[in-house]
Amino acid sequence: MKDVGCAYYLVHSMGRGGDAEFVERDRTGAENFAAAADAAGVERIVYLGGLADGGSRHLESRHATASHLASGNVPVTYLRAAAVIGGGSESFRTVYHLVRRLPVMITPRWVGTRTQPIGIGDVIEYLVGAGHDDRALGRTIEIGGPDVTTYGGMMDKLASAMGRRAPVKIAVPALTPYLSSLWIGLVTPVDAGVARPLVEGLSTETVVRDPSGMELFDVSGTPLAQAMRSALDEMD
Repeated sequence: MKDVGCAYYLVHSMGRGGDAEFVERDRTGAENFAAAADAAGVERIVYLGGLADGGSRHLESRHATASHLASGNVPVTYLRAAAVIGGGSESFRTVYHLVRRLPVMITPRWVGTRTQPIGIGDVIEYLVGAGHDDRALGRTIEIGGPDVTTYGGMMDKLASAMGRRAPVKIAVPALTPYLSSLWIGLVTPVDAGVARPLVEGLSTETVVRDPSGMELFDVSGTPLAQAMRSALDEMD
């Protein structure tokens, strides 16, 4: 980190979702990063986490990472987002493959949970802005796109962007997160170890409550339909 003014921390441990040690790994990684940044004289850290404080161990650990990063003397700007809509996003890829492969799907209760997804282009604008604007220094900033929807609504919007009919959803409220993750692992190429922590957090509402941080930046906000089309182009 020599001669680095702003260091970005974009590490989440969901890639090893079945590993019970991920909480300790999250803590150790963030504290090591904070110590290295402090020793190198870094001026600020920008961290991208989630909008939810809890709802699953992964969401709780992601939120706690902000505190671990702040354990040194370098101020931390904590950006908090819901699902990121982009071709490399696991959340987006999961919805994409479900819509692409299943004209009819059984759905658990979480498809009705409200969320405020954000396009990857907007996320990058906020990240870049937070790395340069002193008004954001040390702040917690909630970010989201202009559309509030549900996870079921995301599926319908994506189907429209793909030129497909929205999938028929058959509600099965008793479908547990564990069974949901196995189902997703069966019908999509998303690894079940990644799907499970994703699904466990889907019952928690992720909507911007305090938009004041977003107002610091000149980000117009990409409509969800446009963000979906851009993500599809990225995947192609």
